[in-house]
Amino acid sequence: MDDRRRRFEAQALPHLDAAYNLARWLSRSSPDADDIVQEAMLRAFRNFDALRGGDVKAWLLTIVRNCHLTMAARRSRQPLTSIDENDTDGATALVSDMQDPESASIQADERRKLDIAIATLPEEYREVLVLREMEDMSYSEIAVVTGAPIGTVMSRLARARAALKEKWLNRVGEPCHDVR
Repeated sequence: MDDRRRRFEAQALPHLDAAYNLARWLSRSSPDADDIVQEAMLRAFRNFDALRGGDVKAWLLTIVRNCHLTMAARRSRQPLTSIDENDTDGATALVSDMQDPESASIQADERRKLDIAIATLPEEYREVLVLREMEDMSYSEIAVVTGAPIGTVMSRLARARAALKEKWLNRVGEPCHDVR
């Protein structure tokens, strides 16, 4: 194995889960996220020598975001589909063996509702929310990934949180849907 590949694997591969997570939330589709991450990793490997210091995670997630935008442009704005409430590819929360079935069911239902609420946010809000709250990136790192000024990142994040809160509070009174 050559030195370039070894360095790439050591520096970029630890961020593969974060890349997939962002791609999944942006694309709203596991198969599309797989394609986006595969393309992003290829682009990252091809351009790895151009990386001069800096944050590898932010650099990689920028590539993931750009791959998503490229894919979306190619599809010429097809209508969005809703998220599958029966999605079992890992988007739902893991349940502890110690938890009783009723609590596990309530927790899974709340996680599905939260996933759906996040998925309905506009893309610019969804991406900053995912990067900040799920990937624990700083405002400056998010600014690098999105290519937006830090003030824009901060206002988008505030708006995303407010919109998510409103969606969540509006769902509290909804009856549970029985999926038999």
